Amino acid sequence: MTDTMTPEQRHRCMSHIKGKGTKPELLVRQWLWGHGYRYRLNVKSVPGKLDIVLRPYRTAIFVNGCFWHGHNVQIENSKLTIENSSCCKIPTTNRDFWVAKIRRNQERDERNTRILQENGWQVIVVWECQLKPAERLERTMRKVELLLNNNLLAQYKHHQPIPYTFGDDEPFPMAAENTA
Repeated sequence: MTDTMTPEQRHRCMSHIKGKGTKPELLVRQWLWGHGYRYRLNVKSVPGKLDIVLRPYRTAIFVNGCFWHGHNVQIENSKLTIENSSCCKIPTTNRDFWVAKIRRNQERDERNTRILQENGWQVIVVWECQLKPAERLERTMRKVELLLNNNLLAQYKHHQPIPYTFGDDEPFPMAAENTA
């Protein structure tokens, strides 16, 4: 399919695509908030540009656009062979630019994930195609919820319960016992 825009029009159009507050990100945030998960945005103390941070769960969530992050696109460095996926097709116009851009994004994603995991954070990546239609959104977010809860349980598994002591050897009466 040929491009109907001039290069200047295409450049202006592509330069206005925003990186924060995208529709997929808003869907994930609305689902999390509606199910009682409280999160922070744009946390500077955590490495990487995270979309969503859930500190109590020590979890970072990236909501990636399939095109910009090359979802399931195979890029071979040596031969520059590119295999498109069902949700991401690299444009044939200015192909070298797009391949380089997507490769840089993938390398940055891998580096950020590695740094976060080395610092004890769980990283969850939600892809744009996993949020369409509504049934897939629910199924995807239930998986995210399972990962969050498993991570929270794993954190508390390493902590020993604190015993309650009252200072004397007298047993503490139960609520149903008569103390008189």
